[in-house]
Amino acid sequence: MDIAIVGGGAAAVGLLDALAATEGTAALGGTGTITVFEPSPHLWRGRPYVPDLEAVLVNTPPALMSVRGGDFGHFATWLGKRGADHIDPLLGQPLVPRAVYGEYLVHSAEKAVAALGEQGWPVRVVAARVTEATARSGTRLVLRTDDGQEHEADRVALCLGGGAPPDAYGLAGEAGFTADPYPLADTLDHIAAGDDVAVIGSGLTAVDVVVALAARRYPGRITLLSRSGVLPYVWQRPDGRRPVHVTVEQVARLHDAQGSLALDDLVGLLRKELADAGEDFDELAALLRSTRTDDPVRRLRQQIAAVDDRRIGRRVLQETAHTVGPYAWRLLREPDRAWLRRHHRTATSVASPMVPVNASILMRLLDSGQLTVSSGVTAVEPVNGRFRVRDAGGQHTAHAVVNAVNAPAHAVPGAAWPLVRSLEGAGLATLHRSGGVVPTDPRVNVVGDLAGGGSFITSSIAGVVAQASRAAVALRTP
Repeated sequence: MDIAIVGGGAAAVGLLDALAATEGTAALGGTGTITVFEPSPHLWRGRPYVPDLEAVLVNTPPALMSVRGGDFGHFATWLGKRGADHIDPLLGQPLVPRAVYGEYLVHSAEKAVAALGEQGWPVRVVAARVTEATARSGTRLVLRTDDGQEHEADRVALCLGGGAPPDAYGLAGEAGFTADPYPLADTLDHIAAGDDVAVIGSGLTAVDVVVALAARRYPGRITLLSRSGVLPYVWQRPDGRRPVHVTVEQVARLHDAQGSLALDDLVGLLRKELADAGEDFDELAALLRSTRTDDPVRRLRQQIAAVDDRRIGRRVLQETAHTVGPYAWRLLREPDRAWLRRHHRTATSVASPMVPVNASILMRLLDSGQLTVSSGVTAVEPVNGRFRVRDAGGQHTAHAVVNAVNAPAHAVPGAAWPLVRSLEGAGLATLHRSGGVVPTDPRVNVVGDLAGGGSFITSSIAGVVAQASRAAVALRTP
């Protein structure tokens, strides 16, 4: 059997690692070939983990950054003594630059490739972009690349990564506008020291931009532009606890027993989780309800002070939103999914928190007055070489604008559209109405945020690895 993996980033690394597993029934078995298609010079790193500024850190504790399913210590073990050089003093955990995490991905991929080769599954890399996929008579699929070559495979796994930030205000091409901030080592060079900078967005990408400017001792004013004015929550110090009620297994049991799954069922599991720890669910619910109404600066200060809080509620939500959430979402009734979509900003800020070291930098800049958070933004428009911002407080101007709006979950990367359209035309996959791609042929699998039908929360490494483990089983199945 011949397997084609389209894309060579973190999702592909997780898939290769899962395919190379050798214990019990996990071994791939048989013989065949695996071909990885990736045109980028930064093989295995994907867009987020290419070389960049040292200040651009991974946004998640090591236990949730492992590319090996079920092994929460895999990344920390690889990091070893180097982790001591990158400890977040508030979190008590190493938070490495993204480029260092990219080294871990490269190492993990190379180990998996070597293991697969020993099992009779040689892996080769084709440095070309797949532009078309069609079905040939029989069981074979044909992939065409942008260099005019054709490649046959029995199974295909799409590991294409996420989309690009949307240009919400139509500023593309304007002088002083940065459409995509990464890598920050390159884009920030275009901002003059005396400029007032407006950063569109207030999520994790916006936090990265602010922290990178601070690392370069940027002296100008910085404004985060947001419709909601909501900042991400802040990670709490990990306590090593793993959920016992809010799990995929418990969700599956509920669904099988009832024939359906309601949001109240998930709340019931969370109530049990909190009750075991002697905590009150209603207290957590009140905290979540206040996310959109609290002053963001005051909330950030409270979040930093609560890093050591022993209550587990937010810890459970932050982990299970990515490990259990994608599975539960597909089983939920549509009215419950619609209710969650209406509260997407709160859910995203809780599920994708910022690390304490970055939160402390933001707090320092907010206290000094160099950084402000603008809510109710309705327009950003070019005027006489600058940009005019209209928000809840009126209007003001900026010399430079950095687009830090996160791409919507399940967005198709621009360069992947020809391939996706060909899959659709060949009846191998279809576009989901809420974004992403859904295979319609068992020979096609999707790993990563491109998988359609999931929730509005962008996939984390933990979520991608869970998908990769399931895809590996599917690829092994005759």
